[in-house]
Amino acid sequence: MSTPKAMQQSLALRVSSASFLIFWCLIAAFPIFWILVMSFKSPVDAFSAQPLDVIFGPATRAAGEGLSLIDLSLGAVVLWFAYRFAFRELPQMVTRFTRPGTVVMGWVIAVLGFAVAFIVLFFGLLPWLLSGLNAISGPLGEPVLGLTTQHYKSVWVENQFYRNFINSIIVTAGVVTISLTVGTLAGYGLARSGSNLAFWLLIVALIFRALPHSVLVAGYLPVFINSSEILRPIFGDAAPTLYGQPYAVIAVLVAINQPFTIWMLRSFFQNIPSELDEAARVDGCSHFQAFRRVIMPVMWPGVITTGLFSFLLGYNDFLVTSLLLDAQNQTMVPAIAGYFNRETTTTDQVEAVAAAVSITAPLFLLVMVFQRQIVSGLTAGAVKG
Repeated sequence: MSTPKAMQQSLALRVSSASFLIFWCLIAAFPIFWILVMSFKSPVDAFSAQPLDVIFGPATRAAGEGLSLIDLSLGAVVLWFAYRFAFRELPQMVTRFTRPGTVVMGWVIAVLGFAVAFIVLFFGLLPWLLSGLNAISGPLGEPVLGLTTQHYKSVWVENQFYRNFINSIIVTAGVVTISLTVGTLAGYGLARSGSNLAFWLLIVALIFRALPHSVLVAGYLPVFINSSEILRPIFGDAAPTLYGQPYAVIAVLVAINQPFTIWMLRSFFQNIPSELDEAARVDGCSHFQAFRRVIMPVMWPGVITTGLFSFLLGYNDFLVTSLLLDAQNQTMVPAIAGYFNRETTTTDQVEAVAAAVSITAPLFLLVMVFQRQIVSGLTAGAVKG
């Protein structure tokens, strides 16, 4: 389909746009790619002054660790089919096998199942198969690209980074669940309310959202420290101390995030015609039944988009988690900061880089899987009527 002449960009504009994108890739995307390459190399190669040594890893290959031409070829084929399945077959399967109102749960199960299957196939069965092929392939089985996963094993197994990952999942799941539950109900109620009270509630929420995070932490801190004394009349001697626990972080991050979710979800609800509510009420639904059975199925793109922003807040937070969690319950972001602050040897520094790369993988996976819903949600929130 050709673009109308009036809408065609000039050569200067196309060159400027392309130049800006290339510059952005160099500034923002290239460091991510570079630390990814470094994390799979031995310390000698990772911190080499020669870029080609960092990429091809001669010292890593000399240690007998690397990928052969057969490894690269079959690995690329597996990744290609996994990509096609994830973005073509998987969405169709979710649509085919999920009932109305269970789309989000269907996506969660599908993504988790795909992730487990990919890990088992790519990191379990494929290396075992390739080791046998390399042994009988002669020169084609010799390493041509240095690569080692030793740093990831050290981070996740020896340094027990999986504990920080579990804490991040607990905090993030709590923030997303509570924020979306309260946000959808409050956003729907405020969107359908024409009173001045609803307007002023939104203004107060916006002011609350603008407060520095340190102010909220300072306000909650005495309550969390003295929580065992406060809760003793209810729980007796079993009253917990919330300071240092993930639940304290969830409470603060929900307080920070809730105004944003209410504002965002309210804008989505306002784009849904109120006639849908009226038709559901005429058919015999209560207000809540109309909300759950008629409005929410239309709202899933907006809910997923809002949930992604809530996920990023809980997943990437540093200030609140570092102030409220002790060393045993730290999430990944402050734990990685501790890596870079305390490690001195080159091996430890590469392990810190591997930990930093590990935290970005779930974010890329989440955005790639839900890209259509995110774009649809952002478009719906940006267009009125």
